[in-house]
Amino acid sequence: MDGGCDIERVTAVRAARPDVELVVDANQAWTMQQLRDFAGQLAALDVKLIEQPLAVGQDGELSEFDSPIPLCADESCQTSRSLSQVAGKYQFVNIKLDKTGGLTEAVELARRAQAAGLRLMVGCMGGSSLSMAPAFVVGQWCEFVDLDGPLLIKSDMEHAVRYNGSWMSAPEAMLWG
Repeated sequence: MDGGCDIERVTAVRAARPDVELVVDANQAWTMQQLRDFAGQLAALDVKLIEQPLAVGQDGELSEFDSPIPLCADESCQTSRSLSQVAGKYQFVNIKLDKTGGLTEAVELARRAQAAGLRLMVGCMGGSSLSMAPAFVVGQWCEFVDLDGPLLIKSDMEHAVRYNGSWMSAPEAMLWG
């Protein structure tokens, strides 16, 4: 999403796939006014989550905004230490092992976020099956899982995680070598 023809894009996707859950990732591209303008329209299109609508550090107004769709912090929440910066603004946190530095901090972020009343998503910034496997563990606590990195690369590693449509299988022991 870039603030341009976003509603038209989502309308086209919804028309093509009325049966799926949609998550919109604005990647910090919207203004607060665009979020106000788009949120109701996206709710009418049955969008389930809006990810990082505003730029990091520019999301203070979210604490006063009553969104019809839950908002998810992505770039605004890197580790458990950044939870205080998203509290009261977002309803979800997107946990990415690339951002947290690894599985230990990702689990700590998940634990602390839930204790703070935040809901969870796990995502990735790309990568092979070897980077999806630990994220799969975190995914067991999450309502939304976006671990499609291996599907976006030319070739994955031996003993790769198996995907069947949008379903990801648990990693096999041989993945680790």
